[in-house]
Amino acid sequence: MPKASRPTFFCSSCGHEEPRWFGRCDGCGAWNTAAEAPSSTPARRSDRASWAAGRPTAAPRPLAAVEMAKVPRQPSGVSELDRVLGGGVVPGSLVLVGGDPGIGKSTLLLQAAAAVAGTGRGVLLIAGEESEEQVRMRAARLGPVPEPLLILCATEIETVIEAVNATRPSFVIVDSIQTMARSGIEGGPGTPSQVRECGLALLKLAKGTGTAIFLVGHVTKEGGVAGPRVLEHMVDAVLYLEGERYQHYRTLRAAKNRFGSTLELGVFEMNETGLTGVANPSAAFLSGSRTPQPGTAVVASLEGTRPILVEVQALVSSSFYGVPQRVTTGLDPKRVAVLLAVLERRVRLRLGRNDVFTTVSGGLRLDEPGTDLGVALAIASSFTSRPVLERTLLVGEIALSGEIRRVPRLAARLAEAAQLGFERAGIPDVQADEARGSGIETIPLRTVADAIGSVLGEKVSPRSETPEGASREAKVP
Repeated sequence: MPKASRPTFFCSSCGHEEPRWFGRCDGCGAWNTAAEAPSSTPARRSDRASWAAGRPTAAPRPLAAVEMAKVPRQPSGVSELDRVLGGGVVPGSLVLVGGDPGIGKSTLLLQAAAAVAGTGRGVLLIAGEESEEQVRMRAARLGPVPEPLLILCATEIETVIEAVNATRPSFVIVDSIQTMARSGIEGGPGTPSQVRECGLALLKLAKGTGTAIFLVGHVTKEGGVAGPRVLEHMVDAVLYLEGERYQHYRTLRAAKNRFGSTLELGVFEMNETGLTGVANPSAAFLSGSRTPQPGTAVVASLEGTRPILVEVQALVSSSFYGVPQRVTTGLDPKRVAVLLAVLERRVRLRLGRNDVFTTVSGGLRLDEPGTDLGVALAIASSFTSRPVLERTLLVGEIALSGEIRRVPRLAARLAEAAQLGFERAGIPDVQADEARGSGIETIPLRTVADAIGSVLGEKVSPRSETPEGASREAKVP
């Protein structure tokens, strides 16, 4: 009798393999992520042998002898999706799209599928979670359904591969990878073993046929794509659709992109006809109020090739608990804690006994250090009840010493502000020469203390801190 193969275990987070079960992964340090790898059954061994037998013999050659060819791209029909991908979809690429439930992943890819099929190219939609009737009803809300758009309800990866080889489409959408299963693999759909093996099969299919394949991936409560981390390593691009579920706007970011930058940002608006690209995100994320209010500031975040103007809001109030609250939405809590420490130490703002709440309008998330100055001044403005000067942009990174450091592409940020009617901008003092000719007044700032003294206006009484158009008289019942 043939000797039974010993099972191996791998980390579902990073893919590190061990010959025995482990509690803590030696590769990434995660706990309780050990999963048993699928055993090498005779069927799988013969499958691997036949695949290896059919591969052409390749010999190493000098890298300098390889000709550099321009990577061809195909438009997806959704301009914001093409922007994030780097200019279009590369044939033979494998793209993973993740996001929270109900955020619009399937809607976005269905819109792209209809747009591509409208040009006469074939598109195959693999529906593993919905029936044909359900997908048809959702597609009817988005617009006309072209004839080249095909649908197949299947969860067996072998059936998917046969359908792709038979129809030879330009695009394939698998919704979702967690519903796919491969015969001969232990475990049901969605298990680490099945997700890894199905991902490898689709990767081989994409590279072998030149078909671009999009995978819809579920996310965990931590925000990562469910399944083994090796899935993110094997694909060519990882996209995340983000946004508040009850907000109109959605943002598409690239966490990984082998064919383009990971700094680009796509902005969509959710409406009755699906996701619509936002041509001017700055105007969408800015408040319509013309009256400056304490606790608000406008920053310019550089997202890839374009700057986006966003309003940051802060509220500082007396704490009624032993430990003051620090609540952030759209900002890194650790970065906000650093800015609070700088204001406490360098500017002498006693924030230790106050609750601090910060948020970014429109559901956007800010990660760029160039927005530090606006966040810090929004907090200082709320604490001192002194609003930021009207129509003023704030740009700068804040060091631990309280110094305001330079930011990249300052001219592009100021040009965007001038286009939207801003009159002045607080900028790092070391970049005063770069700002000449921007079309708006610039205020060079060296430290955070200088910024508070130069950019914040006169103190406003608490009674007058009301929205525009509301009564400024406090009514006491």
